[in-house]
Amino acid sequence: MKLKKESGFTLVEIAIVLVVIGLLLGGILKGQQLINSARVRNLADQNSGIQAAYYGFIDRFRNLPGDMLAASACTAIGTGVDTFAACATPASAPGGIVGTNGGNGRIDTVAEAGSVWPHLSAAGFLNGTFSGQLAGAVTQLTAVTYPTSVAIGAVPPNAFQGPIMLAHSTGYQNLTSRGTVSRLVYSFGGKIPVPLLRDLDQKLDDGVAGSGVLRSAPDAADGTADAFGAITDYTNGAGQDCVTPATTDTWNVDSPNQTCNAIFLY
Repeated sequence: MKLKKESGFTLVEIAIVLVVIGLLLGGILKGQQLINSARVRNLADQNSGIQAAYYGFIDRFRNLPGDMLAASACTAIGTGVDTFAACATPASAPGGIVGTNGGNGRIDTVAEAGSVWPHLSAAGFLNGTFSGQLAGAVTQLTAVTYPTSVAIGAVPPNAFQGPIMLAHSTGYQNLTSRGTVSRLVYSFGGKIPVPLLRDLDQKLDDGVAGSGVLRSAPDAADGTADAFGAITDYTNGAGQDCVTPATTDTWNVDSPNQTCNAIFLY
């Protein structure tokens, strides 16, 4: 009786398959690296563009965007800054255009932080049109509603649809604790994976989350420290896992948290 001869893969065929799989995996990983690098560049470029717009506005109007009083803004910039007939009746306009303490040389209220965007966009320093306010709202953006404003064009979004903010705030990490001195900060908007924040920090600064000009946003538990707590902070339900507190703050690249944020100090 003849035994049936079974066929199988040769070592050469198996080797070829493994090489093909390796090439495919290598291509996928390389592609992901390119995507991440592009996102980091996008975050960095947005910061540079808004920084240039901010200083360009000051150079032209001798006022800070957002902090400029309604009457001055309407006269110097035009009705593009008008969200609720502020140019017609500046005395009764909402705080975002008038500024609750406008003209003091600081963007230090949520209302003024919202007004940064219509001032910059109406003056031609930013592409697009931004209202700085939620549709139908009478008052300016609040810490609770601010993230939803991206969808209606109130504020510029980052690549992950997080709301960008520019204001004077203590919302930045300062070697395992929240900042104590109010600084002009640029909030990258949040919703950013930690590995990308670490790469961004290495690209623009020292790679340490608690020092230099680029810092981690503080834990959400510190949100009451100033008016921008819930805007500049990140949100999480299980402690401060965006960074690992130690003698210096380290980006926790293994964190699954997808709501982390970073701050750039101007």
